[in-house]
Order: sequence, then structure tokens, then C-alpha cells
Amino acid sequence: MKTSRPYTLRVPHDLRERIDAQAERQRCLPSELIRRAVVHYLDGHQRLSDSELRHLRVAEYTQVALDAIIREEHPELRDTLVLETDRRMERYHGAR
Repeated sequence: MKTSRPYTLRVPHDLRERIDAQAERQRCLPSELIRRAVVHYLDGHQRLSDSELRHLRVAEYTQVALDAIIREEHPELRDTLVLETDRRMERYHGAR
């Protein structure tokens, strides 16, 4: 059995009151409530990351597919589309 290691956590007074009240409602110790919250956050973060990775993959696939279609069917538009993309990236996202 692994032994646990303590963390010291400083929280503002109002957050401490919220933690204590919630722990009382759930009939557990504040430390158990905090452990549950950390696990919940980390598990949710991993799912979010997996979801974001899927969206990025779909976006990249879409871009590759559109680029192939444009190269085959409208090669004369490709440079104009790339320039417009760069302009919008800078305007809306601050990217160059």
C-alpha cells in the first residue's frame, strides 16, 4: 500500500468557508473533499484534452482535404485564399 504525502494548501477565508460547508453537507472531511475535487478536475482536464485533440485532428484533415480540392479544381484561387487566411489570422487572432 502506498503512503500518501501531505500538501499544504493556503486558500482565502471565503473559499475555506465554502469548502468546510460543502464537506459538512457531504459528511466528509475537508481534505477528502479537496482530494475529490482535484481528481475530478484532473480527470475532466484529460477528457477535455482528448476532445481538443480530436477537434484538432478533424480540423487538420479538413484543411488537407480542402487544399487538395483547391489544387485540383481551382489552382488559380490558392494564392488568394492563402493570403486571405493570413490576413484574417492577423486581424482576428493576432498571428502572423
